[in-house]
Amino acid sequence: MLNIPNTLAFIRLLLAPVMFFLLVDRDISILSSIHYTWLDYMAAFIFVIASATDFFDGYIARTFNQITTLGKILDPLADKMLTLAGFLGLMMLGRASEWAIFLIITRELFITGLRVSAVSQGLDIAASWMGKVKTVMQMIAIGFLLMEWPGGEILLWTAVALTLYSGYEYVRDFFKHTSVK
Repeated sequence: MLNIPNTLAFIRLLLAPVMFFLLVDRDISILSSIHYTWLDYMAAFIFVIASATDFFDGYIARTFNQITTLGKILDPLADKMLTLAGFLGLMMLGRASEWAIFLIITRELFITGLRVSAVSQGLDIAASWMGKVKTVMQMIAIGFLLMEWPGGEILLWTAVALTLYSGYEYVRDFFKHTSVK
């Protein structure tokens, strides 16, 4: 159960709240003496490390046939915790559009519910190629917004478009493979 891919996903689960803490709790005494740009750098560093675990846990699981039921639960949960921690923290800092974040969160919750419904019918709707592209674009957008690099807002809205489109693909595939009409 606790193989390398699951351990990496678990590490990502633990890093997400640490990154969120660095973004939103800047006024507490332990962080108040650190300039906000250094907090951004620390949050970005944690985000990059956590994002790398996403690539490696999937690669190792597929390459060495270490795919487990726990991993099928932990990996998407860790991805969502990491991206939502980034997006919510950035929104609270005023660096990300509230509408963009609302659309992303709404899609994620809806598709999670859809996947639960599929599982209850004995179906496994695995992540699609577009879903993986969506996740990568979300992570790139978060990185740009964390570092306040030019183009972050454009990347965010590109991520929103990919997020909504991949959500459409999940809905289409769900209705193609289920008895729900």
